[in-house]
Amino acid sequence: MTGELATNPALLKLDLYCQGLRLDESCFIEEDGGRKILRTRAGLGSGLELILPGELWTNAPVSEPFAARSPYTLHRERGRYWLRHEGRDVVPVRLSPRPNWYEAATSTGKPMTRIGTLQGTYLGIYQAKVCEYWTQKPTKVNCKFCSVGLNLGVDDADEKSVEEVMEVIRAARAESGITYVDFNTGHYEGDTYLDILEPFIVRIKQELGLLVGVQTPPHRDLKRYDHLREIGVNRVSFCFEIFDRELFEEICPGKHAEYGLDFYLEAIRYCATLGAKGPADEPWVTNGEIIAGLEPPESSIRAIDWITSVGAIPTVCVFRPLVGTDLEDHEPPRTEDMVPIFRRLYESTMEAGLPIGCAPNIHVSLVMLPEECRYLSPRRYLWQSAKLGVMKRVFARRFDRKLRETESRAAASA
Repeated sequence: MTGELATNPALLKLDLYCQGLRLDESCFIEEDGGRKILRTRAGLGSGLELILPGELWTNAPVSEPFAARSPYTLHRERGRYWLRHEGRDVVPVRLSPRPNWYEAATSTGKPMTRIGTLQGTYLGIYQAKVCEYWTQKPTKVNCKFCSVGLNLGVDDADEKSVEEVMEVIRAARAESGITYVDFNTGHYEGDTYLDILEPFIVRIKQELGLLVGVQTPPHRDLKRYDHLREIGVNRVSFCFEIFDRELFEEICPGKHAEYGLDFYLEAIRYCATLGAKGPADEPWVTNGEIIAGLEPPESSIRAIDWITSVGAIPTVCVFRPLVGTDLEDHEPPRTEDMVPIFRRLYESTMEAGLPIGCAPNIHVSLVMLPEECRYLSPRRYLWQSAKLGVMKRVFARRFDRKLRETESRAAASA
């Protein structure tokens, strides 16, 4: 297997998610400019940020108990880092760079990393207070895999003003070259999550012109997404997590009681129709997000095919039993069970002609992107790949032009 891991970066990335990684005593992550290992990220992942061959960015589990028995070890030799599998060198890897702004504070004195952190190459911001599924009384009804309620206020600030967020985004744009900002919220009584995010979105689009995405529960008034489209939002993502209805109810009790699986699916279906509306110079994608490893592989594959059938793009995470969560004692999934799921992720998006891999400078560490999964499929989709190449070049030119125009307007009004 070592030989295949050395030549197939997607298989390597997937196997690291499932088996984790042990750090040899030769490693000096932060001293060598790597990113601090945060306890949790986005409620779904924790670990060491690495760059694999093929420019695949990953977040390898290192803190969870299952990682302690991993066949992978990370070694530092003569200033370079190497992954070893069962004692044999597999590939050289790079530490995801830690920017200088990670050590800076906002003008209000908060560490910038408590406002937002890089997840791969984009800026992720968990906005507002903790998801109310964690605070519901008499019994909390949070998703059983999630760690957001353990993280907010520890690695993350629980209050973030527009000015603080804009400071961090400007720093991340100037030094890290980010092109995309992703906002994430939990459930709040009264469906207030879009109201909370809109002032941030408007400022970013007006002053910086960056791509912006939102990941929230589905708003009960689906017409609110028409407005998001109008103000320049580029991505909406709905995390229904599990396609199997019984498992959805068991593992996501709050989501089941508050919205139900059918409404999550209807929101995905509705938003996928909005691409033809709104500003012509603002791209639009809708994601349906699931977690592989919490239901049978065939159910995850059915979810992928349903999502692409309505014109949305699947986001597929690998289940990670995070310390402190309700599922912390569960085993991670087996790589061999995950390969067919991620192979189908690539094939289904290509067969549907969806615009994958077109946005500039977006590498995601917490999930396998559909385009990365091409290494898992024998199919080449030559015509579709050529079309995507053209789309990527056209979009890059349009995005660069829009950034310059936005910067010129901001400079003129300063």
